[in-house]
Parts: sequence; C-alpha cells; structure tokens
Amino acid sequence: MYLSKFLGVAAAVVFLSASVVGAEEKDPLKPRVPPDQAADAKALKNPVASSPESIAKGKALYEGKGTCFNCHGKAGDGQGEAGKILNPSPRDFTNCKFHKKRKDGELFWVIKNGSPGTGMVSLIPAAITEEEAWTIINYERSFCKAE
Repeated sequence: MYLSKFLGVAAAVVFLSASVVGAEEKDPLKPRVPPDQAADAKALKNPVASSPESIAKGKALYEGKGTCFNCHGKAGDGQGEAGKILNPSPRDFTNCKFHKKRKDGELFWVIKNGSPGTGMVSLIPAAITEEEAWTIINYERSFCKAE
C-alpha cells in the first residue's frame, strides 16, 4: 500500500516537472529589453563589421568562452543541453522573424545585462568583452537562412 502511494506521488512529480522543463517561448518576438531602456538599446550600433572573418571569430566565441551553445545549441535553435531545462526556452536564432524584429543593440543589451525571467545571465564582463559580444552577434545573425 505504502509503495503504491509513493510510486503514484513520484510519478505525478516527474510528470509535472517534465511539463515545465524546456517550455517553449510564449512569444519569441517579445523584446527582452525593458521599455524605459529600449530606445537607447536600439540606437546602439555594432562597431564590428559583419564579414566572413568576424562571423568565424564569433562562432569560435559562441562555442568557446562565451558558452552560448550550452543553452542556444550549436545550431542556434535554442536546443542546447543546458537550455533544455530552462523555462522559457532560450532564444532560437534560426528564427528569421526574430532577427528582422530585433536590432543589434537590443541583442547586445541582453548579453550585457541578462534577461530577467529567463535563464540568460549577464556575460559582460564576467565571460566576454563588449567587442566579443558584438562579434558573437554577427555570428548569431548567420543562423537565419533567408526565408
């Protein structure tokens, strides 16, 4: 009797926790920059020109010291191993609609400040420099293959 109750409760806990883990973003186009800081973030311009060289450097940083791939996945689809347990799930950089909607400065703001209510933490200056963040943004943009 005790064992069957225990197994029933354990199964319910596993089911409930599995239903919250890795939940999809409710609105993948929703901005993550607070409204009172959005204009300033949008006005920031990427000082690192997008080129095959900067994209290659961004890839090395994304997969290396930036550790972005852990959550966003090597394919940029938000399906990294660590990202699978986050709710909401990490941004999907293969979503071209997302890239059309967000400015580089907004992406930079999130890398620098983190994103409250998500698993995204501030990476500048703890893990990467500002210049490296801009370089990573160039690489993130490459995940969008023209629709």
